[in-house]
Amino acid sequence: MKALIKNVDIKELLESLGALFIAAIIAIPILTIFYMALSSEKNIWPHLSSTVLPGYIITTLIVLFGVGLITLVIGIGLAWIVTVYNFPFRRILEWLCLIPLAMPTYIIAYTYGEIFDYPGFLQSSLRFIFGWQSYKDYWFPDIYSNGGVIFVMSFVLYPYVYLTSRAAFLRQSISLIEVSSTLGYSLTSSFFRIALPMARPAIIIGLILVMMESMNEFAAFEYYGVNTLSVGVYVTWLEKNNLSGAAQIAIFMLIFVFLLMIIERKLRNKRSFVQKNNNTLAINRVQLVGLRAYIISMICFLPILIGFIFPSIVLLDFIIQRYYEIDIIKYLQLVLNSIYLSSFAAFLTLVISIYLINVSISSNNFIIKLSIGVSRLGYALPGVVLALGIIVPVITVDNFLKGLIGDVFGISMGLIISGTAIGVLYAYIVRFLTIAYGTIESGFSALNPDLGAASRVLGRSRIQTLLGIQLPIIKPALIAAVLLVFVDSMKELPATLLLRPFNFDTLATHVYTYASLSSLEDAALPAMTIVAVGIIPIIFINRVLMRSIGS
Repeated sequence: MKALIKNVDIKELLESLGALFIAAIIAIPILTIFYMALSSEKNIWPHLSSTVLPGYIITTLIVLFGVGLITLVIGIGLAWIVTVYNFPFRRILEWLCLIPLAMPTYIIAYTYGEIFDYPGFLQSSLRFIFGWQSYKDYWFPDIYSNGGVIFVMSFVLYPYVYLTSRAAFLRQSISLIEVSSTLGYSLTSSFFRIALPMARPAIIIGLILVMMESMNEFAAFEYYGVNTLSVGVYVTWLEKNNLSGAAQIAIFMLIFVFLLMIIERKLRNKRSFVQKNNNTLAINRVQLVGLRAYIISMICFLPILIGFIFPSIVLLDFIIQRYYEIDIIKYLQLVLNSIYLSSFAAFLTLVISIYLINVSISSNNFIIKLSIGVSRLGYALPGVVLALGIIVPVITVDNFLKGLIGDVFGISMGLIISGTAIGVLYAYIVRFLTIAYGTIESGFSALNPDLGAASRVLGRSRIQTLLGIQLPIIKPALIAAVLLVFVDSMKELPATLLLRPFNFDTLATHVYTYASLSSLEDAALPAMTIVAVGIIPIIFINRVLMRSIGS
């Protein structure tokens, strides 16, 4: 009996150490940022606070407010329309409304720069039609502005609000709407008085995701000349060569994002606003007919047109124009590099997530629970901040290994980790572990809790139960986790750009490089490849959502 207790204690100790190790790996970049900001010998905080920092903060808040407001209007409006009404092409449009998510923000920013710029298609056409000779003859809104970046970001980020709002509306009961109508309220009034308040927690969760993605953006802001906090970190770090100053700016980003995470976590505990009822809004859709039905179809199609179709047409046009100049060998190398990094990231986050979830299910240890909570903080780190928090500890470990190998073996070596794909993979794991964990955890939560106990009674170990029974049952969740991490890794730009090895490009960094040189046409094929790959998980997510509500 004592031996058994001893074995159990040792097993729990090993699990606790494993969870603690993973938590430490995730926490290192965050702790590094605070260490660099607080331990600098040169206190440049007074200079930052009196010069550039207020501008960075104000611009960031303006962009977040603008993007948040537009995404709320578009996302909630589309979700309500496709849930409540039946009209031509509704079944196609309800999943096409998600497709702008496949368009990375920096790519849509580049394409609309090409469309709206002075030599672009739109202004050139207007000059030709009206006979204008120069920009002095007419006024045209400047795309390279706060308004421009708010416009392009809103039409690729609204699907976050649309997805959470739609999921909330789909589970609401028609009974309350019917009671409202008997009291003399129209369907529109019922929306504002009943459906919208009930869906509020889910809507705000979608809005928070929009804001976190906006905070993570860097390339679109830089390209449009909009100086947000993320651009401030990049400029202060690389152009002014001031790591501590960049870290101090990064702290503001971290504090803001952590506040968003706290709000999101509290709201997740209030999801009981959404009723589970077979008599849902989706089953009792209002049939629209005539001209009104087609106008509604056009309204739903407009965000898809702006957020996906127009940018895709620009990219396809560039590909057709330059098809004879495409370097197939270089393109295939970019694809292989992206697949190599994204595949490893997807596999490693999958394994780590399964380990953490399995440990969490079988243990109520406070240390394990705390470690898992810390391990899920990585998604809060914007790419620029994450790269800043990784580069210093990686170089420190490199210097230690270099000195150790030199002292022990007398071998002089260069840097081992820095300048390799290890740093990029580290960033991907830290940032996207939360996505994999949340997706897989949802699969485990649907399992019958007696399944594992029954397997153990039949003599199977916990590992045998996990590999032979539980994982095969939750295979859809595992596939979804792999797809999401793989695609997000392919799209990730800031961390990849700042941590990649020398002479090593991915599809994302190649697009950034050429777009920065105002030569997007030379990067159109890699950009379109990223977009095409991004469509796959969107189709999968829509099928899962439809299956979950039986639509």
